[in-house]
Amino acid sequence: MPQSAHPNRDAPDKSPTGAPPHRPGPLAGIRVLDIATMIAAPLAGSILGDYGADVVKIELPGAGDTVRKLGEQRDGVGLYWKTLSRNKRSVALDLRRPEGQELFLRWLPQFDVLIENFRPGTLDRWNLAEARLREVNPSLVILRVTGFGQTGPYSTRQGFGTLAETMSGVASVLVRDMRGFPKDRPALTSFPLGDVSAAMMAVNGTLAALVQRERTGRGETVDLAIYESLLKFMEIELLQHDETAPPSPSFVEERYADSAPRGMYRCKNDEWMALSGSAQPVAERILTLVGGEELARDPRFANNALRVRNIAALDAIIQDWCAQYGREEAIARMSAAGCAAGPVETVRTLLSNPQIVAREAVVTVPDPDLGPLRMTGVIPRFEGHERQPPRPGPTMVGADTAAVLAADLALSAAELAALAARGAIDLPPDPRKAAP
Repeated sequence: MPQSAHPNRDAPDKSPTGAPPHRPGPLAGIRVLDIATMIAAPLAGSILGDYGADVVKIELPGAGDTVRKLGEQRDGVGLYWKTLSRNKRSVALDLRRPEGQELFLRWLPQFDVLIENFRPGTLDRWNLAEARLREVNPSLVILRVTGFGQTGPYSTRQGFGTLAETMSGVASVLVRDMRGFPKDRPALTSFPLGDVSAAMMAVNGTLAALVQRERTGRGETVDLAIYESLLKFMEIELLQHDETAPPSPSFVEERYADSAPRGMYRCKNDEWMALSGSAQPVAERILTLVGGEELARDPRFANNALRVRNIAALDAIIQDWCAQYGREEAIARMSAAGCAAGPVETVRTLLSNPQIVAREAVVTVPDPDLGPLRMTGVIPRFEGHERQPPRPGPTMVGADTAAVLAADLALSAAELAALAARGAIDLPPDPRKAAP
């Protein structure tokens, strides 16, 4: 690459005072507007900030982001919030109001990336549909991180990382010995596994979209479902899955100490449903659904801290409600009431889950040596691009050495052979020259 492409190549390693010189991160000059809440999408924004982007976070006036009150507090300030919102400046702006929407649209052209995680249709109701956003900023990269993605039968449901852990099958295969649990029970992690993995994959998708914009000048929409990021952890299970294997053992619920209600509950048909009430409004809807207005006003469950303190009583109420219904009916009732609920899947059952099927989150691809292989599809989705199936890795070491080096470095066959003779590279045998 020409030396001019590296403006800092000849910069001194230290300033005249001996301190390392200041160099902006690789995303310096990129501006990010974060209107998301909770963990997965906002964490993607903070990572982009780690890389040097200028990140501005919009919060609801007064209440702010729900995560401010989640988990341990110190002097009234949430500890997790301090890291989740790092690298950001906070702007209190109500996007539900016409005035806030007008200001937002005037401001948006100054940004390269917009991060949002509202259920599909929410921004449309706020007069901020994607088409309108692109009218004011055609080159905008829009990162959309939701529980179930923008398409498919689950797309409009409430979704949190908890449901991603269960729907992806991760909860059914977690190693539990270190925590003293029997191997035949699923478990939810005590940390936001689904949210964090989604954030990292969301960052990757955003960076890819920015590269494309640099080439074409056009914006891109990145569509990531949180559960899809966890499917990458399940890939070895998917590859090894045997349709004739016995079903997974019976499940036993597991709880999360910092949020309530959150967990897995047995339904009437002996299948399991997961729900998450990490956000106060969602928790209130769950209480109203399973126990009516009286339960919603119960002082034991008035806020998250009190619900955690009284988790045994709350779980018993929710479990009694779930036992009345089959899993699909229980999930349907929860979803219709605006609660966050979803199935607890095993490797076997997730393959037939209608949301996973509709999104092609798991695909079967041909391999020239091993035959059909099951693996995750391309995640996240990029709007306007045809989704090509993944190509299995080459079986032979160095299968593409000659082709790649010849194309990229214009090396001749003689030069390649000389490098191979000196042990610098390894050229696989040419199948055309193999003995009959």
